[in-house]
Amino acid sequence: MENKQIKGRILILGAGIMQGPSIRIAKEMGLETVVVDGDPHAPCVSLADRFEPIDLKDKEGIEALARKLQAEGGLSGVMTAGTDFSSSVAWVAEKLGLPGIPYEVSLDASDKERMRRRFREAGVPSPNFLVIKDFDGKAPPKLPFPYPVVVKPVDNMGSRGCRRVDNSSDFMSALPEALKFSRSGRVIVEEYMDGPEFSVDAIVYQGEITICGLADRHIFFPPYFIEMGHTMPTYGSPETENILRVFKDGVRALGITNGAAKGDIKLSSRGPMIGEIAARLSGGYMSGWTYPYASGVEVTRGAIFAALGKKPEGLKPRKFWTCAERAFISIPGKIRSIHGLDAARNVPYVKDLFLRVGEGSTAAFPENNVSKCGNVISAAPERNEAIESAEKAARAVLIRLESPNPQTEAFLAELPSASQSFPPDAFSLPAEFYALLSGLPGMRRFLPNSQPAQDGEENADDGELIAMLKDPGTDIAVLPFPEFTQSDLRDYVGRSVEESLNAVRNLTGLSLPVSGKPMSLRRPTVFLGSLFWNAFIRGGYQGAAYLVDYYIG
Repeated sequence: MENKQIKGRILILGAGIMQGPSIRIAKEMGLETVVVDGDPHAPCVSLADRFEPIDLKDKEGIEALARKLQAEGGLSGVMTAGTDFSSSVAWVAEKLGLPGIPYEVSLDASDKERMRRRFREAGVPSPNFLVIKDFDGKAPPKLPFPYPVVVKPVDNMGSRGCRRVDNSSDFMSALPEALKFSRSGRVIVEEYMDGPEFSVDAIVYQGEITICGLADRHIFFPPYFIEMGHTMPTYGSPETENILRVFKDGVRALGITNGAAKGDIKLSSRGPMIGEIAARLSGGYMSGWTYPYASGVEVTRGAIFAALGKKPEGLKPRKFWTCAERAFISIPGKIRSIHGLDAARNVPYVKDLFLRVGEGSTAAFPENNVSKCGNVISAAPERNEAIESAEKAARAVLIRLESPNPQTEAFLAELPSASQSFPPDAFSLPAEFYALLSGLPGMRRFLPNSQPAQDGEENADDGELIAMLKDPGTDIAVLPFPEFTQSDLRDYVGRSVEESLNAVRNLTGLSLPVSGKPMSLRRPTVFLGSLFWNAFIRGGYQGAAYLVDYYIG
Protein backbone atom coordinates (compact mmCIF):
# COMPACT_ATOMS: atom_id res chain seq x y z
CA MET A 1 0.00 0.00 0.00
CA GLU A 2 2.80 2.44 0.88
CA ASN A 3 4.39 2.20 -2.57
CA LYS A 4 1.36 3.05 -4.66
CA GLN A 5 1.85 6.14 -6.79
CA ILE A 6 -0.19 9.28 -6.24
CA LYS A 7 -0.52 11.95 -8.89
CA GLY A 8 -0.40 15.53 -7.78
CA ARG A 9 1.77 18.32 -6.48
CA ILE A 10 2.71 19.15 -2.90
CA LEU A 11 4.17 22.32 -1.44
CA ILE A 12 6.74 21.68 1.31
CA LEU A 13 7.97 24.41 3.64
CA GLY A 14 11.68 24.13 4.38
CA ALA A 15 14.68 22.65 2.55
CA GLY A 16 16.81 21.85 5.59
CA ILE A 17 18.02 18.47 6.76
CA MET A 18 14.83 17.89 8.78
CA GLN A 19 12.69 18.38 5.67
CA GLY A 20 14.78 16.02 3.54
CA PRO A 21 12.66 12.92 4.32
CA SER A 22 9.45 14.77 3.38
CA ILE A 23 10.84 15.80 0.00
CA ARG A 24 12.31 12.37 -0.71
CA ILE A 25 9.22 10.40 0.31
CA ALA A 26 6.81 12.69 -1.51
CA LYS A 27 8.78 12.13 -4.71
CA GLU A 28 8.80 8.37 -4.09
CA MET A 29 5.01 8.53 -3.79
CA GLY A 30 4.85 10.09 -7.28
CA LEU A 31 4.18 13.65 -6.19
CA GLU A 32 5.79 16.68 -7.76
CA THR A 33 7.57 18.56 -4.97
CA VAL A 34 7.68 22.34 -4.79
CA VAL A 35 9.85 23.49 -1.89
CA VAL A 36 10.28 26.95 -0.36
CA ASP A 37 12.97 28.18 2.00
CA GLY A 38 14.49 31.55 2.79
CA ASP A 39 17.96 30.09 2.23
CA PRO A 40 18.65 29.25 -1.44
CA HIS A 41 21.65 27.21 -0.27
CA ALA A 42 19.72 25.04 2.18
CA PRO A 43 21.07 21.47 2.11
CA CYS A 44 18.03 19.79 0.54
CA VAL A 45 17.26 22.34 -2.19
CA SER A 46 18.57 19.98 -4.88
CA LEU A 47 16.09 17.26 -3.87
CA ALA A 48 13.09 19.36 -4.89
CA ASP A 49 11.50 19.21 -8.33
CA ARG A 50 11.10 22.95 -8.02
CA PHE A 51 12.53 25.39 -5.48
CA GLU A 52 11.43 28.93 -4.67
CA PRO A 53 13.40 31.20 -2.28
CA ILE A 54 10.68 32.50 0.06
CA ASP A 55 11.08 33.22 3.77
CA LEU A 56 8.96 30.76 5.75
CA LYS A 57 7.57 33.66 7.82
CA ASP A 58 6.19 35.23 4.65
CA LYS A 59 2.84 33.46 4.63
CA GLU A 60 1.37 35.88 2.08
CA GLY A 61 4.30 35.25 -0.29
CA ILE A 62 3.90 31.49 0.10
CA GLU A 63 0.15 31.89 -0.46
CA ALA A 64 0.81 33.77 -3.72
CA LEU A 65 3.06 30.96 -4.92
CA ALA A 66 0.47 28.37 -3.91
CA ARG A 67 -2.27 30.18 -5.86
CA LYS A 68 -0.01 30.27 -8.90
CA LEU A 69 0.66 26.55 -8.56
CA GLN A 70 -3.05 25.87 -8.13
CA ALA A 71 -3.80 27.78 -11.31
CA GLU A 72 -0.96 26.17 -13.28
CA GLY A 73 -1.55 22.46 -12.90
CA GLY A 74 -3.05 22.22 -9.44
CA LEU A 75 -1.87 21.87 -5.84
CA SER A 76 -2.86 18.86 -3.74
CA GLY A 77 -1.50 19.80 -0.33
CA VAL A 78 0.95 21.77 1.81
CA MET A 79 3.07 20.61 4.76
CA THR A 80 6.22 21.07 6.82
CA ALA A 81 8.33 18.99 9.21
CA GLY A 82 10.77 20.07 11.89
CA THR A 83 10.14 23.82 11.50
CA ASP A 84 8.11 26.19 13.68
CA PHE A 85 6.13 27.46 10.68
CA SER A 86 3.08 25.22 10.87
CA SER A 87 1.06 28.46 11.00
CA SER A 88 2.30 29.36 7.51
CA VAL A 89 1.17 25.91 6.35
CA ALA A 90 -2.27 26.39 7.92
CA TRP A 91 -2.61 29.88 6.44
CA VAL A 92 -2.02 28.60 2.91
CA ALA A 93 -4.26 25.55 3.40
CA GLU A 94 -7.12 27.67 4.75
CA LYS A 95 -6.84 30.34 2.05
CA LEU A 96 -6.74 27.80 -0.78
CA GLY A 97 -9.21 25.28 0.63
CA LEU A 98 -6.58 22.55 1.01
CA PRO A 99 -6.60 19.85 3.72
CA GLY A 100 -5.22 21.04 7.03
CA ILE A 101 -6.14 22.77 10.27
CA PRO A 102 -7.63 26.26 10.70
CA TYR A 103 -5.10 29.07 10.92
CA GLU A 104 -6.29 29.99 14.42
CA VAL A 105 -5.67 26.42 15.57
CA SER A 106 -2.14 26.57 14.18
CA LEU A 107 -1.50 29.70 16.25
CA ASP A 108 -2.74 27.87 19.34
CA ALA A 109 -0.23 25.12 18.54
CA SER A 110 2.75 27.44 17.97
CA ASP A 111 2.26 30.36 20.36
CA LYS A 112 3.03 29.10 23.86
CA GLU A 113 0.76 31.64 25.56
CA ARG A 114 -2.24 30.62 23.48
CA MET A 115 -1.30 26.96 23.91
CA ARG A 116 -1.22 27.19 27.71
CA ARG A 117 -4.60 28.95 27.70
CA ARG A 118 -6.19 26.18 25.61
CA PHE A 119 -4.78 23.55 27.97
CA ARG A 120 -6.03 25.45 31.02
CA GLU A 121 -9.52 25.83 29.53
CA ALA A 122 -9.69 22.10 28.75
CA GLY A 123 -8.26 20.99 32.09
CA VAL A 124 -5.23 19.35 30.46
CA PRO A 125 -2.24 19.02 32.88
CA SER A 126 0.14 21.87 32.10
CA PRO A 127 2.24 24.23 34.24
CA ASN A 128 0.92 27.50 35.56
CA PHE A 129 2.31 30.48 33.65
CA LEU A 130 2.75 34.23 33.34
CA VAL A 131 3.37 36.19 30.13
CA ILE A 132 5.62 39.25 30.10
CA LYS A 133 5.32 41.76 27.25
CA ASP A 134 7.10 44.80 28.61
CA PHE A 135 10.18 44.66 30.80
CA ASP A 136 11.98 47.76 32.04
CA GLY A 137 14.96 45.81 33.40
CA LYS A 138 14.66 47.37 36.85
CA ALA A 139 13.06 44.60 38.88
CA PRO A 140 11.61 41.14 38.26
CA PRO A 141 7.81 40.94 38.19
CA LYS A 142 5.94 39.32 41.03
CA LEU A 143 5.30 35.67 40.15
CA PRO A 144 2.15 33.76 41.14
CA PHE A 145 4.23 30.64 41.83
CA PRO A 146 7.59 29.97 43.52
CA TYR A 147 11.02 29.44 42.04
CA PRO A 148 12.38 27.50 40.22
CA VAL A 149 10.69 28.62 37.00
CA VAL A 150 11.33 28.25 33.29
CA VAL A 151 11.73 31.37 31.14
CA LYS A 152 11.36 31.12 27.35
CA PRO A 153 10.10 33.02 24.30
CA VAL A 154 6.50 32.30 23.35
CA ASP A 155 7.30 31.75 19.68
CA ASN A 156 10.53 29.87 19.02
CA MET A 157 11.77 26.28 18.97
CA GLY A 158 14.97 24.32 19.59
CA SER A 159 15.15 25.59 23.19
CA ARG A 160 16.41 28.96 21.98
CA GLY A 161 16.29 31.44 24.86
CA CYS A 162 14.91 28.80 27.21
CA ARG A 163 16.38 28.24 30.66
CA ARG A 164 15.59 27.33 34.23
CA VAL A 165 15.73 30.19 36.75
CA ASP A 166 16.16 29.56 40.47
CA ASN A 167 16.05 33.09 41.89
CA SER A 168 15.22 36.71 41.10
CA SER A 169 18.83 37.59 40.32
CA ASP A 170 19.08 34.96 37.58
CA PHE A 171 15.65 36.01 36.35
CA MET A 172 16.98 39.46 35.51
CA SER A 173 19.53 38.01 33.08
CA ALA A 174 17.30 35.26 31.66
CA LEU A 175 14.43 37.54 30.65
CA PRO A 176 16.35 39.78 28.18
CA GLU A 177 17.90 36.66 26.62
CA ALA A 178 14.49 35.09 26.07
CA LEU A 179 13.10 38.34 24.65
CA LYS A 180 15.94 38.38 22.12
CA PHE A 181 14.61 35.14 20.64
CA SER A 182 10.93 36.17 20.54
CA ARG A 183 9.59 37.45 17.25
CA SER A 184 6.58 38.96 19.01
CA GLY A 185 8.46 40.45 21.98
CA ARG A 186 6.77 38.20 24.55
CA VAL A 187 8.21 35.84 27.13
CA ILE A 188 6.39 33.13 29.04
CA VAL A 189 7.38 32.22 32.60
CA GLU A 190 6.24 28.77 33.69
CA GLU A 191 6.34 26.60 36.76
CA TYR A 192 9.30 24.23 36.57
CA MET A 193 8.29 20.63 35.91
CA ASP A 194 10.56 17.99 37.43
CA GLY A 195 10.97 14.44 36.17
CA PRO A 196 11.95 12.63 32.95
CA GLU A 197 10.88 13.92 29.54
CA PHE A 198 9.37 12.12 26.57
CA SER A 199 8.79 13.04 22.94
CA VAL A 200 5.74 11.86 20.97
CA ASP A 201 4.95 11.84 17.25
CA ALA A 202 1.42 11.26 15.97
CA ILE A 203 -0.63 11.44 12.78
CA VAL A 204 -4.14 12.88 13.04
CA TYR A 205 -6.80 12.19 10.42
CA GLN A 206 -10.39 13.38 10.84
CA GLY A 207 -9.82 13.62 14.57
CA GLU A 208 -8.39 10.11 14.96
CA ILE A 209 -4.96 10.21 16.63
CA THR A 210 -2.46 7.49 15.73
CA ILE A 211 0.61 7.42 18.00
CA CYS A 212 3.69 6.80 15.89
CA GLY A 213 6.46 6.91 18.46
CA LEU A 214 7.30 7.60 22.09
CA ALA A 215 10.94 8.32 22.91
CA ASP A 216 12.98 9.02 26.02
CA ARG A 217 14.65 12.45 25.79
CA HIS A 218 18.06 12.84 27.46
CA ILE A 219 18.33 16.41 28.79
CA PHE A 220 21.54 17.88 30.27
CA PHE A 221 23.44 21.06 31.24
CA PRO A 222 21.19 23.10 33.52
CA PRO A 223 20.08 25.81 33.65
CA TYR A 224 19.58 25.13 29.93
CA PHE A 225 17.71 22.18 28.46
CA ILE A 226 20.10 20.56 26.01
CA GLU A 227 18.91 17.31 24.43
CA MET A 228 22.02 15.16 24.09
CA GLY A 229 19.97 12.44 22.45
CA HIS A 230 16.83 10.39 22.51
CA THR A 231 16.06 6.69 22.54
CA MET A 232 13.06 5.09 20.86
CA PRO A 233 10.99 3.33 22.00
CA THR A 234 10.83 4.54 25.59
CA TYR A 235 12.31 2.31 28.26
CA GLY A 236 8.81 1.30 29.25
CA SER A 237 7.57 3.60 31.98
CA PRO A 238 4.55 2.23 33.88
CA GLU A 239 3.02 5.65 33.18
CA THR A 240 3.20 5.24 29.37
CA GLU A 241 -0.55 4.89 29.02
CA ASN A 242 -1.15 8.05 31.06
CA ILE A 243 1.55 9.95 29.16
CA LEU A 244 -0.14 9.17 25.85
CA ARG A 245 -3.61 9.90 27.25
CA VAL A 246 -2.49 13.38 28.36
CA PHE A 247 -0.85 13.98 24.97
CA LYS A 248 -4.06 13.04 23.12
CA ASP A 249 -6.10 15.28 25.43
CA GLY A 250 -3.71 18.11 24.55
CA VAL A 251 -4.06 17.48 20.81
CA ARG A 252 -7.85 17.63 21.14
CA ALA A 253 -7.68 20.75 23.33
CA LEU A 254 -5.72 22.53 20.60
CA GLY A 255 -8.16 21.41 17.90
CA ILE A 256 -5.63 19.53 15.74
CA THR A 257 -7.88 17.27 13.67
CA ASN A 258 -5.82 16.73 10.54
CA GLY A 259 -2.08 16.46 9.94
CA ALA A 260 0.77 15.75 12.32
CA ALA A 261 1.23 16.43 16.02
CA LYS A 262 4.44 16.42 18.03
CA GLY A 263 4.56 16.63 21.81
CA ASP A 264 7.05 16.96 24.66
CA ILE A 265 5.66 15.48 27.88
CA LYS A 266 7.15 15.53 31.38
CA LEU A 267 6.43 12.79 33.91
CA SER A 268 6.47 15.10 36.92
CA SER A 269 5.83 14.38 40.57
CA ARG A 270 2.27 15.54 39.84
CA GLY A 271 1.91 13.06 36.97
CA PRO A 272 2.24 13.59 33.18
CA MET A 273 2.26 17.26 32.17
CA ILE A 274 2.54 18.80 28.72
CA GLY A 275 5.62 20.79 27.85
CA GLU A 276 4.33 21.67 24.41
CA ILE A 277 2.49 20.27 21.40
CA ALA A 278 3.17 21.40 17.82
CA ALA A 279 1.03 20.82 14.73
CA ARG A 280 3.81 19.22 12.72
CA LEU A 281 6.23 16.34 12.61
CA SER A 282 9.10 16.55 15.07
CA GLY A 283 12.60 17.72 14.31
CA GLY A 284 15.64 16.37 16.12
CA TYR A 285 15.84 13.40 13.71
CA MET A 286 12.91 11.65 15.42
CA SER A 287 10.13 11.52 12.82
CA GLY A 288 12.42 11.27 9.80
CA TRP A 289 14.95 8.80 11.16
CA THR A 290 14.56 7.19 14.56
CA TYR A 291 10.94 6.11 14.20
CA PRO A 292 11.43 4.52 10.76
CA TYR A 293 14.60 2.76 11.94
CA ALA A 294 12.85 1.45 15.07
CA SER A 295 9.52 0.45 13.51
CA GLY A 296 10.07 0.03 9.79
CA VAL A 297 7.39 2.66 9.17
CA GLU A 298 7.86 6.08 7.54
CA VAL A 299 5.72 8.36 9.72
CA THR A 300 6.48 11.10 7.19
CA ARG A 301 4.48 9.18 4.60
CA GLY A 302 1.48 9.26 6.93
CA ALA A 303 1.84 13.02 7.33
CA ILE A 304 1.91 13.45 3.55
CA PHE A 305 -1.28 11.39 3.18
CA ALA A 306 -2.96 13.60 5.79
CA ALA A 307 -1.76 16.76 4.01
CA LEU A 308 -3.39 15.46 0.84
CA GLY A 309 -6.66 14.78 2.69
CA LYS A 310 -6.20 11.02 2.35
CA LYS A 311 -6.45 8.42 5.09
CA PRO A 312 -2.89 7.57 6.20
CA GLU A 313 -1.79 4.05 5.38
CA GLY A 314 0.88 1.70 6.67
CA LEU A 315 1.34 3.16 10.16
CA LYS A 316 1.39 -0.22 11.91
CA PRO A 317 4.96 -1.13 13.03
CA ARG A 318 6.64 -3.87 11.02
CA LYS A 319 9.55 -4.42 13.40
CA PHE A 320 10.45 -3.63 17.00
CA TRP A 321 14.04 -2.41 17.11
CA THR A 322 15.58 0.30 19.26
CA CYS A 323 16.96 3.46 17.70
CA ALA A 324 19.30 5.79 19.60
CA GLU A 325 20.34 9.30 18.62
CA ARG A 326 23.26 10.95 20.44
CA ALA A 327 24.88 14.38 20.06
CA PHE A 328 28.50 15.49 20.30
CA ILE A 329 29.52 19.00 21.35
CA SER A 330 32.53 21.28 21.75
CA ILE A 331 33.92 23.76 24.24
CA PRO A 332 34.17 27.34 22.85
CA GLY A 333 36.68 28.08 20.10
CA LYS A 334 37.45 27.95 16.41
CA ILE A 335 37.58 24.48 14.89
CA ARG A 336 40.97 23.54 13.46
CA SER A 337 40.13 19.99 12.38
CA ILE A 338 37.64 17.15 12.91
CA HIS A 339 38.79 13.57 13.35
CA GLY A 340 37.24 10.14 13.73
CA LEU A 341 34.29 10.52 11.38
CA ASP A 342 35.01 7.29 9.50
CA ALA A 343 35.58 5.45 12.77
CA ALA A 344 32.22 6.69 14.02
CA ARG A 345 30.41 5.69 10.83
CA ASN A 346 31.98 2.23 10.96
CA VAL A 347 30.73 1.42 14.46
CA PRO A 348 28.33 -1.55 14.14
CA TYR A 349 24.64 -0.54 13.92
CA VAL A 350 25.40 3.12 13.15
CA LYS A 351 23.04 4.37 10.44
CA ASP A 352 23.82 8.08 10.07
CA LEU A 353 26.23 10.78 11.16
CA PHE A 354 25.19 14.40 10.79
CA LEU A 355 27.88 17.07 11.08
CA ARG A 356 26.73 20.61 11.83
CA VAL A 357 30.20 22.22 11.88
CA GLY A 358 33.36 22.16 9.79
CA GLU A 359 36.94 23.38 9.78
CA GLY A 360 36.94 27.09 10.51
CA SER A 361 33.55 27.02 12.22
CA THR A 362 33.13 28.79 15.54
CA ALA A 363 31.98 26.44 18.28
CA ALA A 364 30.24 27.37 21.50
CA PHE A 365 29.15 25.31 24.44
CA PRO A 366 25.47 24.69 23.62
CA GLU A 367 22.83 26.86 25.22
CA ASN A 368 20.09 25.52 22.92
CA ASN A 369 19.46 22.52 20.69
CA VAL A 370 20.70 24.09 17.46
CA SER A 371 24.26 24.79 18.67
CA LYS A 372 25.53 21.22 18.96
CA CYS A 373 28.30 20.00 16.66
CA GLY A 374 26.64 16.90 15.31
CA ASN A 375 24.58 13.79 15.87
CA VAL A 376 24.86 10.06 15.30
CA ILE A 377 21.99 7.60 14.91
CA SER A 378 22.11 3.86 15.44
CA ALA A 379 19.48 1.12 15.28
CA ALA A 380 19.69 -2.45 16.53
CA PRO A 381 17.42 -5.36 17.51
CA GLU A 382 18.39 -4.98 21.18
CA ARG A 383 18.14 -1.76 23.19
CA ASN A 384 21.60 -1.98 24.76
CA GLU A 385 23.19 -2.60 21.35
CA ALA A 386 21.64 0.55 19.86
CA ILE A 387 22.57 2.73 22.83
CA GLU A 388 26.15 1.45 23.08
CA SER A 389 26.62 1.89 19.32
CA ALA A 390 25.42 5.52 19.26
CA GLU A 391 27.42 6.47 22.34
CA LYS A 392 30.59 4.81 21.05
CA ALA A 393 30.25 6.63 17.72
CA ALA A 394 29.72 9.99 19.44
CA ARG A 395 32.87 9.42 21.51
CA ALA A 396 34.85 8.60 18.36
CA VAL A 397 34.42 12.10 16.90
CA LEU A 398 37.26 14.39 18.03
CA ILE A 399 37.23 18.15 17.44
CA ARG A 400 40.55 19.99 17.64
CA LEU A 401 40.48 23.72 18.28
CA GLU A 402 42.78 26.42 16.94
CA SER A 403 45.34 27.93 19.28
CA PRO A 404 45.54 30.68 20.41
CA ASN A 405 41.89 31.69 20.72
CA PRO A 406 40.39 34.15 23.23
CA GLN A 407 37.10 32.23 23.62
CA THR A 408 38.88 28.98 24.43
CA GLU A 409 41.28 30.72 26.80
CA ALA A 410 38.40 32.43 28.63
CA PHE A 411 36.67 29.07 29.04
CA LEU A 412 39.80 27.34 30.35
CA ALA A 413 40.67 30.28 32.60
CA GLU A 414 37.71 29.30 34.79
CA LEU A 415 39.52 26.63 36.77
CA PRO A 416 37.67 23.43 37.67
CA SER A 417 35.52 23.91 40.72
CA ALA A 418 32.93 22.04 42.74
CA SER A 419 30.72 25.12 42.37
CA GLN A 420 31.03 25.28 38.57
CA SER A 421 27.56 25.74 37.09
CA PHE A 422 27.48 26.63 33.39
CA PRO A 423 29.27 25.85 31.23
CA PRO A 424 30.10 22.79 33.35
CA ASP A 425 33.50 21.15 33.66
CA ALA A 426 34.04 18.21 31.33
CA PHE A 427 34.69 16.05 34.41
CA SER A 428 32.81 16.68 37.66
CA LEU A 429 35.23 15.74 40.43
CA PRO A 430 34.47 14.57 43.95
CA ALA A 431 34.99 17.48 46.35
CA GLU A 432 38.17 15.99 47.89
CA PHE A 433 39.91 15.87 44.48
CA TYR A 434 40.12 19.65 44.13
CA ALA A 435 42.60 20.00 47.00
CA LEU A 436 44.76 17.28 45.42
CA LEU A 437 44.59 19.06 42.08
CA SER A 438 45.64 22.40 43.55
CA GLY A 439 48.58 20.68 45.25
CA LEU A 440 50.11 19.53 41.95
CA PRO A 441 53.02 21.62 40.60
CA GLY A 442 52.46 23.50 37.36
CA MET A 443 55.43 22.04 35.48
CA ARG A 444 58.66 20.25 36.30
CA ARG A 445 61.76 19.85 34.19
CA PHE A 446 64.50 17.25 34.14
CA LEU A 447 67.91 17.89 32.65
CA PRO A 448 70.34 15.00 32.09
CA ASN A 449 73.05 14.75 34.74
CA SER A 450 71.21 17.14 37.04
CA GLN A 451 68.40 17.19 39.56
CA PRO A 452 64.82 18.19 38.64
CA ALA A 453 63.98 21.82 39.31
CA GLN A 454 62.69 22.54 42.77
CA ASP A 455 59.01 23.39 43.14
CA GLY A 456 59.83 27.02 43.81
CA GLU A 457 61.71 27.26 40.52
CA GLU A 458 58.77 26.07 38.43
CA ASN A 459 57.02 28.69 36.40
CA ALA A 460 54.74 28.18 33.39
CA ASP A 461 56.03 31.48 31.99
CA ASP A 462 59.68 30.49 32.34
CA GLY A 463 61.15 31.27 28.93
CA GLU A 464 63.74 28.51 29.23
CA LEU A 465 61.07 25.96 30.11
CA ILE A 466 58.86 27.06 27.20
CA ALA A 467 61.83 26.77 24.87
CA MET A 468 62.37 23.24 26.13
CA LEU A 469 58.75 22.37 25.36
CA LYS A 470 59.12 23.56 21.79
CA ASP A 471 62.41 21.71 21.30
CA PRO A 472 61.81 18.40 19.44
CA GLY A 473 64.65 16.97 21.50
CA THR A 474 62.61 17.29 24.71
CA ASP A 475 60.45 14.49 26.09
CA ILE A 476 57.08 15.57 27.47
CA ALA A 477 55.27 13.65 30.20
CA VAL A 478 52.33 14.30 32.50
CA LEU A 479 52.70 14.26 36.27
CA PRO A 480 50.54 11.58 37.89
CA PHE A 481 47.11 12.33 39.33
CA PRO A 482 46.17 8.73 40.21
CA GLU A 483 43.05 9.58 42.19
CA PHE A 484 41.60 11.04 38.98
CA THR A 485 43.09 8.75 36.33
CA GLN A 486 42.04 5.62 38.22
CA SER A 487 38.51 6.86 38.81
CA ASP A 488 35.44 5.89 36.82
CA LEU A 489 34.61 9.52 35.94
CA ARG A 490 33.30 10.30 32.46
CA ASP A 491 33.22 13.44 30.31
CA TYR A 492 30.30 15.16 28.52
CA VAL A 493 29.68 12.26 26.12
CA GLY A 494 30.84 9.40 28.32
CA ARG A 495 34.57 9.17 27.59
CA SER A 496 36.63 7.68 30.41
CA VAL A 497 39.74 9.47 31.64
CA GLU A 498 41.99 7.04 29.77
CA GLU A 499 39.92 7.33 26.61
CA SER A 500 40.16 11.11 26.82
CA LEU A 501 43.94 10.98 27.40
CA ASN A 502 44.28 8.80 24.30
CA ALA A 503 42.26 11.38 22.36
CA VAL A 504 44.80 14.06 23.38
CA ARG A 505 47.63 11.79 22.25
CA ASN A 506 45.92 11.11 18.91
CA LEU A 507 45.34 14.80 18.21
CA THR A 508 48.77 16.07 19.27
CA GLY A 509 50.90 13.13 18.13
CA LEU A 510 52.66 13.06 21.51
CA SER A 511 52.89 9.95 23.67
CA LEU A 512 52.36 11.98 26.88
CA PRO A 513 53.06 9.22 29.39
CA VAL A 514 51.65 9.77 32.87
CA SER A 515 54.78 9.43 34.95
CA GLY A 516 56.94 11.27 37.47
CA LYS A 517 60.12 9.80 36.00
CA PRO A 518 62.01 10.96 32.89
CA MET A 519 61.39 8.91 29.76
CA SER A 520 65.14 8.82 29.07
CA LEU A 521 68.12 9.76 31.21
CA ARG A 522 69.79 11.11 28.06
CA ARG A 523 67.07 13.61 27.03
CA PRO A 524 65.56 16.64 28.76
CA THR A 525 62.02 16.04 30.03
CA VAL A 526 59.24 18.49 30.89
CA PHE A 527 56.53 17.21 33.21
CA LEU A 528 53.11 18.82 32.74
CA GLY A 529 51.27 19.13 36.03
CA SER A 530 48.34 21.18 37.29
CA LEU A 531 48.25 23.30 34.13
CA PHE A 532 47.54 20.19 32.09
CA TRP A 533 45.11 18.61 34.53
CA ASN A 534 43.16 21.86 35.01
CA ALA A 535 42.70 22.19 31.24
CA PHE A 536 41.87 18.48 30.95
CA ILE A 537 39.26 18.48 33.71
CA ARG A 538 37.73 21.78 32.62
CA GLY A 539 37.64 21.17 28.87
CA GLY A 540 38.16 17.43 28.45
CA TYR A 541 40.40 16.17 25.69
CA GLN A 542 39.85 19.46 23.83
CA GLY A 543 41.13 21.55 26.71
CA ALA A 544 44.25 19.43 27.19
CA ALA A 545 45.02 19.31 23.47
CA TYR A 546 44.58 23.08 23.29
CA LEU A 547 47.06 23.54 26.14
CA VAL A 548 49.64 21.32 24.43
CA ASP A 549 49.14 23.17 21.12
CA TYR A 550 49.42 26.52 22.91
CA TYR A 551 52.79 25.75 24.50
CA ILE A 552 54.30 23.50 21.85
CA GLY A 553 52.69 24.78 18.66
